[in-house]
Amino acid sequence: MSYKKEVLKDKRVKFTFEVSEEDWQIAIDKAYLKLKNKFKIEGFRPGKAPKKMIENMYGKEVFYEDALDYVMSDYYEDALEKEKDSVVPVDHPDVEVKEITDKGVKFEATVVVKPEVELGQYTDLEFEKQKVKVENSEVDEEINKARNAAGRWQEVTDRACKKGDTVNINYSGSVDGVKFEGGTAENQDLELGSGNFIPGFEEQVAGMKIGEEKDIELEFPKEYHAEQLAGKKAVFAIKLNEIREKILPELNDEFAKDVSEFDTLAEYKKSIKNKILKFKEEQADIELENNIIDKIASLSKVKIPDVMIKQQIENMMQEFEYRLMYQGTSLGEYFKYTNTTKEDLEKSYEKPAKKQVLNKLVMESIIKKEKITATEKDIEKEIKKIAESNNKDYEEFRKTFKDSQIDYLKNKIVGEKLLKFVKTKNIIK
Repeated sequence: MSYKKEVLKDKRVKFTFEVSEEDWQIAIDKAYLKLKNKFKIEGFRPGKAPKKMIENMYGKEVFYEDALDYVMSDYYEDALEKEKDSVVPVDHPDVEVKEITDKGVKFEATVVVKPEVELGQYTDLEFEKQKVKVENSEVDEEINKARNAAGRWQEVTDRACKKGDTVNINYSGSVDGVKFEGGTAENQDLELGSGNFIPGFEEQVAGMKIGEEKDIELEFPKEYHAEQLAGKKAVFAIKLNEIREKILPELNDEFAKDVSEFDTLAEYKKSIKNKILKFKEEQADIELENNIIDKIASLSKVKIPDVMIKQQIENMMQEFEYRLMYQGTSLGEYFKYTNTTKEDLEKSYEKPAKKQVLNKLVMESIIKKEKITATEKDIEKEIKKIAESNNKDYEEFRKTFKDSQIDYLKNKIVGEKLLKFVKTKNIIK
Protein backbone atom coordinates (compact mmCIF):
# COMPACT_ATOMS: atom_id res chain seq x y z
CA MET A 1 0.00 0.00 0.00
CA SER A 2 1.27 3.45 -0.87
CA TYR A 3 -0.09 6.79 0.28
CA LYS A 4 0.89 10.41 0.70
CA LYS A 5 -0.09 12.56 3.69
CA GLU A 6 -0.65 16.30 3.46
CA VAL A 7 -1.48 18.59 6.38
CA LEU A 8 -4.07 21.17 5.34
CA LYS A 9 -5.51 24.25 7.02
CA ASP A 10 -8.41 24.09 9.48
CA LYS A 11 -7.08 21.00 11.30
CA ARG A 12 -7.48 18.71 8.30
CA VAL A 13 -5.24 15.99 6.88
CA LYS A 14 -5.48 14.65 3.33
CA PHE A 15 -4.37 11.16 2.40
CA THR A 16 -3.79 10.31 -1.24
CA PHE A 17 -3.89 6.56 -1.91
CA GLU A 18 -2.86 4.55 -4.93
CA VAL A 19 -4.38 1.08 -4.93
CA SER A 20 -2.25 -1.49 -6.76
CA GLU A 21 -3.70 -3.68 -9.49
CA GLU A 22 -3.23 -6.73 -7.26
CA ASP A 23 -5.12 -5.23 -4.30
CA TRP A 24 -7.81 -3.89 -6.61
CA GLN A 25 -8.43 -7.30 -8.16
CA ILE A 26 -8.60 -8.89 -4.70
CA ALA A 27 -11.26 -6.30 -3.73
CA ILE A 28 -13.20 -6.99 -6.96
CA ASP A 29 -13.13 -10.72 -6.20
CA LYS A 30 -14.51 -10.04 -2.71
CA ALA A 31 -17.25 -7.90 -4.23
CA TYR A 32 -18.08 -10.72 -6.67
CA LEU A 33 -18.41 -13.24 -3.82
CA LYS A 34 -20.69 -10.84 -2.00
CA LEU A 35 -22.95 -10.02 -4.97
CA LYS A 36 -22.92 -13.10 -7.21
CA ASN A 37 -26.22 -14.46 -5.87
CA LYS A 38 -28.00 -11.32 -7.07
CA PHE A 39 -27.29 -11.97 -10.76
CA LYS A 40 -29.48 -14.19 -12.92
CA ILE A 41 -27.55 -15.58 -15.87
CA GLU A 42 -29.27 -18.00 -18.24
CA GLY A 43 -27.83 -21.48 -17.91
CA PHE A 44 -26.47 -20.92 -14.41
CA ARG A 45 -28.03 -21.37 -11.01
CA PRO A 46 -28.03 -18.22 -8.81
CA GLY A 47 -24.51 -17.58 -7.51
CA LYS A 48 -22.83 -19.98 -9.96
CA ALA A 49 -22.16 -17.64 -12.89
CA PRO A 50 -18.41 -16.91 -13.38
CA LYS A 51 -17.21 -13.40 -12.57
CA LYS A 52 -16.01 -12.88 -16.14
CA MET A 53 -19.42 -13.70 -17.60
CA ILE A 54 -21.15 -11.24 -15.23
CA GLU A 55 -18.63 -8.53 -16.17
CA ASN A 56 -19.15 -9.20 -19.90
CA MET A 57 -22.90 -8.89 -19.49
CA TYR A 58 -23.08 -5.92 -17.09
CA GLY A 59 -19.70 -4.24 -17.66
CA LYS A 60 -16.45 -4.36 -15.70
CA GLU A 61 -17.72 -1.59 -13.42
CA VAL A 62 -20.46 -3.80 -12.00
CA PHE A 63 -18.34 -4.67 -8.94
CA TYR A 64 -16.50 -1.36 -8.59
CA GLU A 65 -18.77 0.26 -6.00
CA ASP A 66 -18.51 -2.56 -3.48
CA ALA A 67 -14.85 -3.15 -4.26
CA LEU A 68 -14.20 0.53 -3.56
CA ASP A 69 -15.75 0.13 -0.11
CA TYR A 70 -13.28 -2.65 0.65
CA VAL A 71 -10.11 -0.88 -0.53
CA MET A 72 -11.06 2.50 0.86
CA SER A 73 -11.77 1.05 4.30
CA ASP A 74 -8.63 -1.13 4.36
CA TYR A 75 -6.25 1.52 3.02
CA TYR A 76 -7.63 4.29 5.22
CA GLU A 77 -7.55 2.17 8.40
CA ASP A 78 -4.00 1.00 7.65
CA ALA A 79 -2.87 4.59 7.15
CA LEU A 80 -4.47 5.67 10.44
CA GLU A 81 -2.70 2.83 12.24
CA LYS A 82 0.66 3.94 10.79
CA GLU A 83 -0.04 7.60 11.63
CA LYS A 84 -1.73 7.00 15.01
CA ASP A 85 0.79 9.14 16.90
CA SER A 86 0.10 12.23 14.78
CA VAL A 87 -3.36 11.78 13.21
CA VAL A 88 -6.44 11.33 15.41
CA PRO A 89 -9.64 11.76 13.36
CA VAL A 90 -12.64 13.46 14.96
CA ASP A 91 -15.06 12.84 12.09
CA HIS A 92 -15.67 10.56 9.11
CA PRO A 93 -13.42 11.32 6.12
CA ASP A 94 -14.54 12.99 2.92
CA VAL A 95 -13.53 10.57 0.16
CA GLU A 96 -13.08 11.42 -3.51
CA VAL A 97 -12.14 8.95 -6.25
CA LYS A 98 -9.66 10.58 -8.60
CA GLU A 99 -9.04 7.69 -10.98
CA ILE A 100 -10.47 4.19 -11.40
CA THR A 101 -9.70 1.51 -14.00
CA ASP A 102 -9.33 -2.25 -14.02
CA LYS A 103 -5.62 -1.61 -13.33
CA GLY A 104 -6.12 0.16 -10.02
CA VAL A 105 -7.60 3.10 -8.14
CA LYS A 106 -6.43 6.49 -6.92
CA PHE A 107 -8.49 8.20 -4.22
CA GLU A 108 -8.20 10.94 -1.59
CA ALA A 109 -9.50 10.90 1.98
CA THR A 110 -9.63 14.22 3.82
CA VAL A 111 -10.40 14.16 7.53
CA VAL A 112 -10.63 16.65 10.39
CA VAL A 113 -8.16 15.70 13.13
CA LYS A 114 -7.89 16.41 16.82
CA PRO A 115 -6.10 19.74 17.31
CA GLU A 116 -2.85 20.27 19.16
CA VAL A 117 -3.16 21.97 22.55
CA GLU A 118 -0.74 24.65 23.69
CA LEU A 119 -0.82 24.10 27.43
CA GLY A 120 -0.60 27.09 29.72
CA GLN A 121 0.28 26.96 33.42
CA TYR A 122 -1.36 23.99 35.11
CA THR A 123 0.57 23.70 38.37
CA ASP A 124 1.17 26.05 41.33
CA LEU A 125 -2.10 27.89 40.76
CA GLU A 126 -4.12 29.01 43.79
CA PHE A 127 -7.65 27.82 44.48
CA GLU A 128 -10.05 28.11 47.38
CA LYS A 129 -12.16 25.16 48.48
CA GLN A 130 -15.60 26.01 49.79
CA LYS A 131 -15.93 25.60 53.56
CA VAL A 132 -19.03 23.62 54.41
CA LYS A 133 -21.16 23.30 57.51
CA VAL A 134 -24.54 21.83 58.39
CA GLU A 135 -27.31 23.97 59.87
CA ASN A 136 -29.77 22.55 62.40
CA SER A 137 -32.59 23.48 60.04
CA GLU A 138 -31.15 21.14 57.40
CA VAL A 139 -31.15 18.25 59.87
CA ASP A 140 -34.71 19.12 60.89
CA GLU A 141 -35.80 19.13 57.25
CA GLU A 142 -34.49 15.59 56.72
CA ILE A 143 -36.11 14.38 59.93
CA ASN A 144 -39.40 15.94 58.90
CA LYS A 145 -39.23 14.05 55.59
CA ALA A 146 -38.76 10.76 57.46
CA ARG A 147 -41.48 11.73 59.91
CA ASN A 148 -43.86 12.55 57.10
CA ALA A 149 -43.10 9.25 55.37
CA ALA A 150 -43.80 7.37 58.60
CA GLY A 151 -47.06 9.24 59.23
CA ARG A 152 -50.48 7.59 59.04
CA TRP A 153 -53.65 8.92 57.49
CA GLN A 154 -56.73 9.45 59.67
CA GLU A 155 -60.24 10.28 58.52
CA VAL A 156 -61.60 13.64 59.70
CA THR A 157 -65.34 14.20 60.20
CA ASP A 158 -65.63 17.05 62.72
CA ARG A 159 -64.13 20.01 60.86
CA ALA A 160 -63.62 21.70 57.49
CA CYS A 161 -60.65 20.72 55.34
CA LYS A 162 -57.44 22.75 55.45
CA LYS A 163 -54.04 22.97 53.81
CA GLY A 164 -52.10 19.74 54.35
CA ASP A 165 -55.21 17.56 54.30
CA THR A 166 -55.92 15.06 51.53
CA VAL A 167 -59.49 15.37 50.31
CA ASN A 168 -61.59 13.20 48.04
CA ILE A 169 -63.78 15.21 45.66
CA ASN A 170 -66.05 15.07 42.64
CA TYR A 171 -65.65 17.96 40.23
CA SER A 172 -67.02 19.08 36.87
CA GLY A 173 -65.53 22.03 34.99
CA SER A 174 -67.08 24.14 32.28
CA VAL A 175 -66.16 27.17 30.17
CA ASP A 176 -69.04 29.42 29.09
CA GLY A 177 -71.42 26.74 30.33
CA VAL A 178 -69.85 23.98 28.19
CA LYS A 179 -67.98 21.10 29.82
CA PHE A 180 -64.49 20.52 28.46
CA GLU A 181 -62.44 17.35 27.97
CA GLY A 182 -60.53 16.28 31.10
CA GLY A 183 -62.47 18.64 33.33
CA THR A 184 -64.65 16.06 35.09
CA ALA A 185 -63.72 13.41 37.68
CA GLU A 186 -65.21 11.48 40.58
CA ASN A 187 -63.54 10.30 43.78
CA GLN A 188 -60.40 12.25 42.97
CA ASP A 189 -57.82 12.49 45.78
CA LEU A 190 -56.15 15.88 46.18
CA GLU A 191 -53.59 17.07 48.70
CA LEU A 192 -54.42 20.67 49.55
CA GLY A 193 -51.33 22.81 49.11
CA SER A 194 -49.62 20.44 46.68
CA GLY A 195 -50.12 22.77 43.72
CA ASN A 196 -51.20 19.89 41.50
CA PHE A 197 -54.30 21.72 40.26
CA ILE A 198 -54.43 25.09 38.52
CA PRO A 199 -53.89 28.18 40.72
CA GLY A 200 -56.86 29.04 42.92
CA PHE A 201 -58.47 25.60 42.81
CA GLU A 202 -57.04 24.12 46.02
CA GLU A 203 -57.35 27.41 47.89
CA GLN A 204 -61.11 27.53 47.20
CA VAL A 205 -61.63 23.88 48.14
CA ALA A 206 -60.01 24.55 51.53
CA GLY A 207 -62.72 25.33 54.08
CA MET A 208 -65.29 22.92 52.67
CA LYS A 209 -66.92 20.24 54.86
CA ILE A 210 -67.86 16.65 54.07
CA GLY A 211 -70.93 16.50 51.83
CA GLU A 212 -70.73 20.19 50.95
CA GLU A 213 -71.20 21.25 47.33
CA LYS A 214 -70.23 24.57 45.77
CA ASP A 215 -69.12 26.22 42.54
CA ILE A 216 -65.70 27.85 42.32
CA GLU A 217 -64.58 30.28 39.65
CA LEU A 218 -61.02 30.65 38.41
CA GLU A 219 -58.96 31.41 35.33
CA PHE A 220 -56.62 29.06 33.48
CA PRO A 221 -53.02 30.32 33.16
CA LYS A 222 -52.25 32.08 29.90
CA GLU A 223 -49.42 29.60 29.28
CA TYR A 224 -51.62 26.53 29.98
CA HIS A 225 -50.58 23.46 27.95
CA ALA A 226 -54.12 22.94 26.55
CA GLU A 227 -54.28 25.89 24.18
CA GLN A 228 -58.10 25.83 23.97
CA LEU A 229 -58.28 26.54 27.73
CA ALA A 230 -55.34 28.95 28.10
CA GLY A 231 -56.46 32.21 29.72
CA LYS A 232 -60.13 31.11 29.82
CA LYS A 233 -62.43 31.64 32.84
CA ALA A 234 -63.93 28.42 34.16
CA VAL A 235 -66.46 27.25 36.72
CA PHE A 236 -65.98 24.02 38.66
CA ALA A 237 -68.84 22.32 40.48
CA ILE A 238 -67.26 20.67 43.56
CA LYS A 239 -68.53 18.07 46.01
CA LEU A 240 -66.38 17.11 49.00
CA ASN A 241 -66.60 13.39 49.84
CA GLU A 242 -63.91 12.78 52.43
CA ILE A 243 -61.21 14.50 54.49
CA ARG A 244 -58.04 12.81 55.75
CA GLU A 245 -55.20 14.27 57.77
CA LYS A 246 -51.76 12.82 58.34
CA ILE A 247 -50.86 12.02 61.96
CA LEU A 248 -47.12 12.32 62.42
CA PRO A 249 -45.17 10.22 64.95
CA GLU A 250 -43.67 11.93 67.98
CA LEU A 251 -40.00 12.84 67.82
CA ASN A 252 -38.47 10.46 70.35
CA ASP A 253 -36.21 7.43 70.62
CA GLU A 254 -38.99 5.11 69.47
CA PHE A 255 -39.32 7.10 66.26
CA ALA A 256 -35.55 6.83 65.68
CA LYS A 257 -35.70 3.05 66.17
CA ASP A 258 -38.58 2.75 63.70
CA VAL A 259 -36.95 4.69 60.86
CA SER A 260 -33.24 3.91 61.32
CA GLU A 261 -30.72 1.49 62.79
CA PHE A 262 -30.11 3.81 65.75
CA ASP A 263 -31.51 3.42 69.28
CA THR A 264 -31.81 7.10 70.19
CA LEU A 265 -33.02 10.27 68.53
CA ALA A 266 -29.69 11.94 69.30
CA GLU A 267 -27.77 9.23 67.43
CA TYR A 268 -30.18 9.44 64.53
CA LYS A 269 -29.78 13.23 64.29
CA LYS A 270 -25.99 12.90 64.41
CA SER A 271 -26.03 10.35 61.57
CA ILE A 272 -28.17 12.67 59.45
CA LYS A 273 -25.82 15.56 60.13
CA ASN A 274 -22.81 13.44 59.14
CA LYS A 275 -24.58 12.30 55.97
CA ILE A 276 -25.39 15.88 54.94
CA LEU A 277 -21.84 16.98 55.77
CA LYS A 278 -20.33 14.20 53.67
CA PHE A 279 -22.57 15.11 50.73
CA LYS A 280 -21.64 18.80 50.99
CA GLU A 281 -17.94 17.97 51.18
CA GLU A 282 -18.22 15.79 48.08
CA GLN A 283 -20.03 18.59 46.24
CA ALA A 284 -17.38 21.09 47.35
CA ASP A 285 -14.68 18.75 46.08
CA ILE A 286 -16.41 18.40 42.71
CA GLU A 287 -16.76 22.19 42.50
CA LEU A 288 -13.05 22.57 43.29
CA GLU A 289 -12.09 20.04 40.60
CA ASN A 290 -14.28 21.86 38.05
CA ASN A 291 -12.75 25.22 38.99
CA ILE A 292 -9.24 23.83 38.59
CA ILE A 293 -10.02 22.32 35.18
CA ASP A 294 -11.79 25.49 34.00
CA LYS A 295 -8.85 27.65 35.08
CA ILE A 296 -6.24 25.43 33.44
CA ALA A 297 -8.30 25.30 30.24
CA SER A 298 -8.63 29.10 30.21
CA LEU A 299 -4.83 29.42 30.32
CA SER A 300 -4.34 27.03 27.38
CA LYS A 301 -4.66 27.68 23.67
CA VAL A 302 -6.40 25.44 21.14
CA LYS A 303 -8.40 25.98 17.99
CA ILE A 304 -11.35 23.62 18.23
CA PRO A 305 -12.77 22.33 14.92
CA ASP A 306 -16.44 23.19 14.47
CA VAL A 307 -17.28 19.53 13.92
CA MET A 308 -16.18 18.65 17.48
CA ILE A 309 -18.50 21.27 18.96
CA LYS A 310 -21.33 20.11 16.69
CA GLN A 311 -20.82 16.50 17.82
CA GLN A 312 -20.88 17.54 21.48
CA ILE A 313 -24.11 19.49 20.93
CA GLU A 314 -25.63 16.37 19.35
CA ASN A 315 -24.55 14.31 22.38
CA MET A 316 -26.11 16.84 24.76
CA MET A 317 -29.32 16.91 22.72
CA GLN A 318 -29.49 13.11 22.86
CA GLU A 319 -28.90 13.04 26.62
CA PHE A 320 -31.64 15.64 27.11
CA GLU A 321 -34.02 13.62 24.95
CA TYR A 322 -33.32 10.51 27.07
CA ARG A 323 -34.05 12.44 30.28
CA LEU A 324 -37.34 13.65 28.85
CA MET A 325 -38.19 10.10 27.80
CA TYR A 326 -37.70 8.82 31.36
CA GLN A 327 -40.01 11.61 32.54
CA GLY A 328 -42.68 10.40 30.14
CA THR A 329 -42.43 13.18 27.57
CA SER A 330 -40.64 13.93 24.29
CA LEU A 331 -38.63 16.66 22.59
CA GLY A 332 -41.64 17.60 20.48
CA GLU A 333 -43.80 18.08 23.58
CA TYR A 334 -41.00 20.02 25.29
CA PHE A 335 -40.73 22.41 22.34
CA LYS A 336 -44.51 22.86 22.36
CA TYR A 337 -44.76 23.58 26.11
CA THR A 338 -41.74 25.94 26.14
CA ASN A 339 -42.59 27.58 22.81
CA THR A 340 -39.05 26.89 21.57
CA THR A 341 -37.47 25.03 18.64
CA LYS A 342 -34.71 22.49 18.09
CA GLU A 343 -32.54 25.34 16.80
CA ASP A 344 -33.13 27.30 20.04
CA LEU A 345 -32.03 24.34 22.15
CA GLU A 346 -28.96 23.68 20.00
CA LYS A 347 -27.96 27.33 20.28
CA SER A 348 -28.31 27.21 24.08
CA TYR A 349 -25.88 24.26 24.10
CA GLU A 350 -23.18 25.95 22.00
CA LYS A 351 -21.31 27.61 24.85
CA PRO A 352 -21.36 24.66 27.31
CA ALA A 353 -20.49 22.27 24.46
CA LYS A 354 -17.45 24.33 23.50
CA LYS A 355 -16.38 24.45 27.15
CA GLN A 356 -16.71 20.69 27.55
CA VAL A 357 -14.68 19.99 24.40
CA LEU A 358 -12.00 22.49 25.44
CA ASN A 359 -11.69 20.99 28.93
CA LYS A 360 -11.50 17.47 27.53
CA LEU A 361 -8.76 18.38 25.03
CA VAL A 362 -6.71 20.18 27.68
CA MET A 363 -7.01 17.36 30.19
CA GLU A 364 -6.04 14.80 27.52
CA SER A 365 -2.99 16.92 26.78
CA ILE A 366 -1.95 16.92 30.45
CA ILE A 367 -2.49 13.15 30.64
CA LYS A 368 -0.20 12.71 27.65
CA LYS A 369 2.46 15.14 28.85
CA GLU A 370 2.57 13.77 32.40
CA LYS A 371 2.35 10.16 31.14
CA ILE A 372 -0.62 9.35 33.38
CA THR A 373 -1.63 5.74 32.78
CA ALA A 374 -3.65 2.90 34.25
CA THR A 375 -1.30 0.04 35.16
CA GLU A 376 -2.26 -3.63 35.21
CA LYS A 377 -2.04 -3.43 39.00
CA ASP A 378 -4.50 -0.50 39.01
CA ILE A 379 -6.95 -2.43 36.83
CA GLU A 380 -6.77 -5.61 38.90
CA LYS A 381 -7.29 -3.60 42.09
CA GLU A 382 -10.41 -2.00 40.62
CA ILE A 383 -11.81 -5.34 39.47
CA LYS A 384 -11.19 -6.86 42.93
CA LYS A 385 -13.08 -3.96 44.49
CA ILE A 386 -16.05 -4.53 42.19
CA ALA A 387 -15.96 -8.30 42.83
CA GLU A 388 -15.96 -7.80 46.60
CA SER A 389 -18.84 -5.32 46.51
CA ASN A 390 -20.89 -7.89 44.56
CA ASN A 391 -19.81 -10.89 46.66
CA LYS A 392 -18.18 -12.52 43.64
CA ASP A 393 -15.14 -14.78 43.45
CA TYR A 394 -12.38 -12.61 41.96
CA GLU A 395 -10.89 -15.23 39.61
CA GLU A 396 -14.26 -16.18 38.14
CA PHE A 397 -15.43 -12.58 38.01
CA ARG A 398 -12.24 -11.50 36.20
CA LYS A 399 -12.90 -14.00 33.41
CA THR A 400 -16.24 -12.33 32.61
CA PHE A 401 -14.68 -8.95 31.84
CA LYS A 402 -14.79 -7.87 28.19
CA ASP A 403 -12.27 -5.61 26.45
CA SER A 404 -14.79 -2.75 26.42
CA GLN A 405 -15.20 -3.05 30.21
CA ILE A 406 -11.42 -3.01 30.69
CA ASP A 407 -11.21 0.12 28.51
CA TYR A 408 -13.90 1.73 30.66
CA LEU A 409 -11.92 0.95 33.83
CA LYS A 410 -8.72 2.33 32.28
CA ASN A 411 -10.44 5.62 31.44
CA LYS A 412 -11.95 5.78 34.92
CA ILE A 413 -8.60 5.17 36.61
CA VAL A 414 -6.76 7.66 34.40
CA GLY A 415 -9.46 10.27 35.08
CA GLU A 416 -9.16 9.76 38.83
CA LYS A 417 -5.35 9.98 38.66
CA LEU A 418 -5.61 13.17 36.63
CA LEU A 419 -7.88 14.83 39.19
CA LYS A 420 -5.56 13.76 41.99
CA PHE A 421 -2.59 15.16 40.05
CA VAL A 422 -4.11 18.61 39.42
CA LYS A 423 -5.25 18.86 43.04
CA THR A 424 -1.89 17.91 44.52
CA LYS A 425 0.11 20.07 42.08
CA ASN A 426 -1.85 23.24 42.82
CA ILE A 427 -2.34 25.29 45.97
CA ILE A 428 -5.65 24.66 47.74
CA LYS A 429 -6.63 27.10 50.47
